[in-house]
Amino acid sequence: MELNAVIALAYRDLMKFLRDPTRIVASLLFPSVFIGVLGGSFQAGLGTALGYDFMSFVFVGVIAQTLFQSSAMGIISMIEDRQNDFMQEVFVSPISRYSIVLGKIVGETLVSITQGVAVVLFGLVIGVSITPGKALGFLWVAIIICLFGAAFGVMVLSNLKSQRAANQIFPFLMLPQIFLAGVFTPVQNLPWILDILSRISPMRYAVDLARGVFYANSPEYPLVVLSHPIINIMVIFTLFLVFVIAGTWLFVRHESNR
Repeated sequence: MELNAVIALAYRDLMKFLRDPTRIVASLLFPSVFIGVLGGSFQAGLGTALGYDFMSFVFVGVIAQTLFQSSAMGIISMIEDRQNDFMQEVFVSPISRYSIVLGKIVGETLVSITQGVAVVLFGLVIGVSITPGKALGFLWVAIIICLFGAAFGVMVLSNLKSQRAANQIFPFLMLPQIFLAGVFTPVQNLPWILDILSRISPMRYAVDLARGVFYANSPEYPLVVLSHPIINIMVIFTLFLVFVIAGTWLFVRHESNR
């Protein structure tokens, strides 16, 4: 019964996304703008000075950011789901709250991967070099980043009580991470205070893991990758456990007291 509930919730989230053209266009428009405008506009000036293709650098960063942010945002949407009839029925049904959270994590992971595939196709259109080996490597990296982002969303969700609070706090949590994680610009030589903030930013490790796989065995690797992929995976795994265990416990506790 619990497994069926997880599958049903995951399927529902994926179908909601596929049946919402506006959401699909919006979710693909912003990454495309970031890659095309920022990557293209700075490529001429920074590409030669940095020693690597800036378009590809931004492309990989935006993919990781999109996967992470989309998964986290999807989990936080449970706050809004509480107010509709479907989720009210789910919350009062004899289904474990843990299964509800797991179903949302799986569902939003599928949604985010769908968005990631579309962004990769856009990258091919604008001329980013993606070999079959890199594409396969990105598949497992995308799953890790989506699960990591969803876990972060669970942690944030457990501390929010209303959609209004989510709309105010979520951008505050995500926007600084986009810059501190090095999505658009290198972060190797930040001032010490920003370097500390960058190191405690979860998105940093998602972005660096994606670049570690994309630039593996390439001359640009030491210029763009901050830490070895194994180190990033260890950090992500540790934070994933903390976010899921603590966030789910707090979420279940709050729902039990409703």
